[in-house]
Amino acid sequence: MNLQELFYQNKEERISGRYLPLSMIEPILVQLNTDNQLQVIGESVQGKPIYSYQIGIGKTKIFLWSQMHGNESTTTKALFDFINFLHSDDSLAKQFLEAFTFYAIPMLNPDGANLYTRENANKVDLNRDSQNLTQPESKLLRATFESFQPDFCFNLHDQRTIFGVGDTGKSATMSFLAPSFNENRDINDCRRKAIDLIAAINEELQVYLPGQIGRFDDSFNINCIGDTFQSMGVPTVLFEAGHFQGDYEREETRKYVFIALISGFKALSENVIVSNGIEKYLNISQNKVVFYDFMYKNIKINYDGIEIITNFALQYKEELVDNKICFNAFFSQIGDLEHNFGHIEYDAKGALYQDDSNSIPELNKKADFYLDNDIKIVNGMINI
Repeated sequence: MNLQELFYQNKEERISGRYLPLSMIEPILVQLNTDNQLQVIGESVQGKPIYSYQIGIGKTKIFLWSQMHGNESTTTKALFDFINFLHSDDSLAKQFLEAFTFYAIPMLNPDGANLYTRENANKVDLNRDSQNLTQPESKLLRATFESFQPDFCFNLHDQRTIFGVGDTGKSATMSFLAPSFNENRDINDCRRKAIDLIAAINEELQVYLPGQIGRFDDSFNINCIGDTFQSMGVPTVLFEAGHFQGDYEREETRKYVFIALISGFKALSENVIVSNGIEKYLNISQNKVVFYDFMYKNIKINYDGIEIITNFALQYKEELVDNKICFNAFFSQIGDLEHNFGHIEYDAKGALYQDDSNSIPELNKKADFYLDNDIKIVNGMINI
């Protein structure tokens, strides 16, 4: 089965890009409500509806939630692609609907989604509120978990462009984690189920995304929702959708989230998950903070008459302007950068750095400059 073709057959074309507020998904949810699958289960801080979508009649109960962080929309897009698949005539979709009952919250944090912020309207990170439960969205997620009583949880997130697969120089386009349930990061039967499932997903996904799959840090934090649910005895899998080469809109990455979902549920429904996946799981290279968006190497800089050759890195800041995400490049690091990589790299071969102010790169300064007066760099990119 070609899972890439399956993705393109079911891709929800009405949503794309990084900015995905509630207003964009509500009409789609209404259209998908063919048999009372859609419910309003609560409200956000600002009174926006929080929806659930339930489909399937199977014994195994799957709980999925996305956009807990409002600026992490990639898995939401993929979740709609997956729901479209479940509505298709594909035999595998029918197999899933008979094996599973899916309960999804496609957007837990609609206020943050509208503002394109990680936090909710009270500036609280919902993924650090799983114990105190100070926010209505956190309370709703916990109440849903307790009433639905899932057999597996899928915690769907995005990760920044900074993550690479170990020291390989490859971007971590997808990363996974079976969260810890205690400080010792022990492996019990519950966590082992999540580990074995990730091992199965990784094996299939490597066919489509070789070398670009990472394992997220498993340091224990009971305030994180995945660690909480794992500690409560429900196998929980964290998805982190990351950067694919040149794909700042995360349209390629959503494909790999879709493939990962299909792969995982296929393995579960066909009962082909081996129970010795720990070694395979640990062989997935751990995520490492090694990437910048741009790396400029061998730049000549004139410091009060003293010329040096150095490197610098630029990082995008994402800003919401007129309902669109703008990527603005700023100086992030200056120096050796020996063990770092750039998604875009340029060797200046000793060209002199100049700009319209003091001709010295400064941290957090907008990345507009010249090399030897004849190469113009605008927002980090060479302006041809």
